[in-house]
Amino acid sequence: MNRRQFVATMAAACSALTFASKAWSQQAQSIAGVIPADHPLQESWRAWKALCLTPEGRVIDGFQNADSHSESQSYGLTLAAVFDDREAFESIRVWTEENLAIRDDALLAWRWRHDQRPHVPDYNNASDGDLFYAWALAAMAERYQRPALLDRARAIAQDLVRLCSVPHPNGSGLMLLLPAQQGFISDEGLVINPSYYMPRAMRELAAATGNAALQRLADDGVTLMGQIAEAGLVPDWVTIRADGWGPPPERFSFNAGYEAVRVPLFAVWSGTPDHLAVSRFVTATELEPAEDATTIFERASGVSLERSPHRGYQAVAGLVACAASGNVGAAMPAFTTEQPYYPATLHLMALVAQAEIYPQCVPI
Repeated sequence: MNRRQFVATMAAACSALTFASKAWSQQAQSIAGVIPADHPLQESWRAWKALCLTPEGRVIDGFQNADSHSESQSYGLTLAAVFDDREAFESIRVWTEENLAIRDDALLAWRWRHDQRPHVPDYNNASDGDLFYAWALAAMAERYQRPALLDRARAIAQDLVRLCSVPHPNGSGLMLLLPAQQGFISDEGLVINPSYYMPRAMRELAAATGNAALQRLADDGVTLMGQIAEAGLVPDWVTIRADGWGPPPERFSFNAGYEAVRVPLFAVWSGTPDHLAVSRFVTATELEPAEDATTIFERASGVSLERSPHRGYQAVAGLVACAASGNVGAAMPAFTTEQPYYPATLHLMALVAQAEIYPQCVPI
């Protein structure tokens, strides 16, 4: 059997293990599928929990002084919903509600510092954390008929739109998602993090909660990513002005780095592997050596500026390349705990997206 025949056979076998899913669409209600209890990825989920999750439900970010934040908690909650792990879901949810749901609105404070008192010195939110958190709540509310979870998701969606969405300053009618309620609007423009957009989460949360504004934010976000990608890789941060977009303030990265790697991942997980942001990323990563992956690219040229041996970044690149090409077989390494929270989480997300949507992209 030659290599092509072997890969095709493995893809067929893998497709038999993939879980039933609804295609990404505006009609989808919540997280589209559940990893069955006997699926091989359950072992990776258990490994992720051993690496990142404490018994009380705190998701630890090793890159960030072993602190926790609304992103880590919401990513963990989403994965718990995907793997239908009710015990982990409840522990993460309860810890988050007790420690980060401390604002006057429905949103979450963005960071919990384990070595400081008070643990939360800054009550500002992070809109991506709020989005993923509400998405996971809506999924489990639907699956187990828990209206209180849906009420909580609906309140988060409402305040996310109310406090973190603004019209484009060019008067076009496009709506933009701010990274947080405070700190990203100035006389120079609006500072936006493109990786905070997760179109599928926005669309499915909009459908589950009846919040049409989230659907619009998803549509307009896809349009914005396309406009930015016309000039090269989508960067970590941009400033949006009435006359267009450009570099963010100096304290923010204008390279395509650790933040922006989520843009192509979320695009393919949303079922849009043909988006220009995806093809830009594929072009930049197609000559990557097997032993590591670029984590920071120069935005316009695609030149590699920093590399990492952490396998999660390779997994994202492998999935995105396969999804965009339609080929059989993806250069996705097996999940490993020899990496900290962030690449490990991206790694598991990429494997979930492959199993759910791209059975032909069997890891090889």
